[in-house]
Amino acid sequence: MITDKEGLQLAYEEAKASFDEGGVPIGAALVSADGKLLGKGRNQRVQLGSPIHHGETSTLLNTGRLPASAYKGSTMYTTLSPCDMSQGTGACILYGIARVVIGENKTFLGGEAYLKQRGVEVVVLDDSECRALMEAFIEKSPELWNEDIGVEERVYSKEGHSAPA
Repeated sequence: MITDKEGLQLAYEEAKASFDEGGVPIGAALVSADGKLLGKGRNQRVQLGSPIHHGETSTLLNTGRLPASAYKGSTMYTTLSPCDMSQGTGACILYGIARVVIGENKTFLGGEAYLKQRGVEVVVLDDSECRALMEAFIEKSPELWNEDIGVEERVYSKEGHSAPA
């Protein structure tokens, strides 16, 4: 049986691997209701040039096709509060994942309120290792971080800013 601490450690190892590859350090692991690892993954948007390979979606991809019953009562462990793009608002609810255990939500606060509203148990562990890894990444690669969370600085807009010459 995988404990919350062990589940988060699996996710952290994935986040660290992404960081080492030059990607956004977000990792995740999915554990069944009976405590067995179903899959794990990491944010690979940079590595794969993909707009959708967030940590949780990569985890689901790596888990493979399963019947809906396999997700019942399962727990998604993620190093960072889940964004609206990934399992936070969509896949977790769609597949009936019962719990989301989050390493930290200080560097980014995602769709936790929506998860709770839809009946998903949300646990925030406030893990210092997860936070330190993300802070190191944000300091090292702020442009990649801003791109990942969808707040990349616009160089042209309808608000009167002109395109660079």
